[in-house]
Order: sequence, then structure tokens, then C-alpha cells
Amino acid sequence: MPQGKLIVFSAPSGSGKTTIVRHLLAQKELNLEFSVSATSREKRGTEVDAKDYYFLSSDAFKQHIKSDDFLEWEEVYRDNFYGTLKSELERIWALGKHVIFDIDVSGGLRIKRKFPEQTLAIFVKPPSIDELKIRLKKRQTETQDKINMRVAKASAELATAPLFDCIIENDVLETAQKEAYDKVTEFIN
Repeated sequence: MPQGKLIVFSAPSGSGKTTIVRHLLAQKELNLEFSVSATSREKRGTEVDAKDYYFLSSDAFKQHIKSDDFLEWEEVYRDNFYGTLKSELERIWALGKHVIFDIDVSGGLRIKRKFPEQTLAIFVKPPSIDELKIRLKKRQTETQDKINMRVAKASAELATAPLFDCIIENDVLETAQKEAYDKVTEFIN
């Protein structure tokens, strides 16, 4: 099966990685397809199964782990799993496309380790922790406790930034999007 490139975007929650990934997916000349992650968390808002995530029960997720169905997986928060099914890569490569990921830091680094030459790992950095808090509150999708958990986790995630191929600071969204486009274009060509 022909294999395309793997483009990994990782960042603390609220950094803007999903917005940047959506922008890149809209650039048809890049020939990108979104890797839909699996998760055991509940749906938020208008999320759609098999489009935003493959929503699995905790037990189903654990069964996939036992069956070695994941390229990478992580228990991000207690009983809250995220992972990339191997079948997702096969699905996207069968379309003749490059895979773009919007995943947590640990998962992103695991993919980079498994496919070092084939992967561009990009870390999206928020301008500051204070700005991160503001962005998470603006989402209005999570409780204050969840926001506090995400902010606490962000410090550890920020410490991993140097392990990525490049760091894009998302202070001005349009600038970050252009920088991401340029990096991805250079990598896939």
C-alpha cells in the first residue's frame, strides 16, 4: 500500500491547533485527510461520531488496546482514553492522501518515533498560560475544574515543545496558519 506523509499537530488544549488543522485541510492542493481519533470521552456540543472522533465506551477502547488495534493511545485523564486506530492510516493511505493529526503531545511524539522520516511533528504554542485560560473559558464547553486540569497539564506539555520538529506560536492566528502552511508544503514536497 502506498504510504503518504504524516503531519502531526500537538499542543495544550486551547492553543488553536484544531483551527490551524482545519485551515490546512481546506487547502486542497496539500492533499491532506484528517485522522479521526478514537476516544472514550463523552461527545461535546455538536460533535459527530466518525467525523470528530470515534466515540467508544471505556470497555470498547480497552478491548481495542488488548487487540493491538492502535498506532498510539493514551489515558489522557483518568478513564479518558484517546488514540489513533491503525485502520485510520490504512483508510487515508488507500485514498492516496497524506495524514494530518490533531492529537495530544504524547501521541504525537509516539507517531514521530514510529515513523521518524515520514512524520513532521509541529507543536502549537499559546502566547501565554493566561491567554490559554482565556481561550478555554471562551469555548464554554467545560467546567472550571476541567479548565484548571487542562491548564495544569499545559505546563508539562509546553516542556515537550523542543522534542517536536518545529514550534509555531499562535499569537496571531493568520500568521500561525501561514507558517503551518509553509512548513507542511515544504515537508510534503
